[in-house]
Amino acid sequence: MLGVSAAPAPGHVNATATGLRSAKGQVLACLTHSASRFPNCERDASAHTLIVTASSQVELDFGMVPAGIYAIALVHDENGNGKLDKRLIIPAEGFGFSRNAPVRFGPPSFASAAFAVDGAQQHQAIRMRYMF
Repeated sequence: MLGVSAAPAPGHVNATATGLRSAKGQVLACLTHSASRFPNCERDASAHTLIVTASSQVELDFGMVPAGIYAIALVHDENGNGKLDKRLIIPAEGFGFSRNAPVRFGPPSFASAAFAVDGAQQHQAIRMRYMF
């Protein structure tokens, strides 16, 4: 039929986290399409979240997600308390973002970590970073 376009196809999203400084604790992962909820996915009912046991390299599989623009935020929760611990305002545990978005004075913008899901498999290689 002319003039009818197909709806964007969902895509499979996975990621590999490298550079973890220890195999202690867990990696908390959040995949969101909400710029206002990035990088903390609390209160984001449509976010895809994972908790994976830490190791030297962590594989994350978010499965099939609807087409759209997304960003991933990771936390190496070394003490297993379910959150990113801080010293004053500086992260005391590891963190990482899709597209290895640069971190300056606070977390990166959604736009700098964003990638498109458009029917093809999306793989993000994320390098963990530590401030202490």
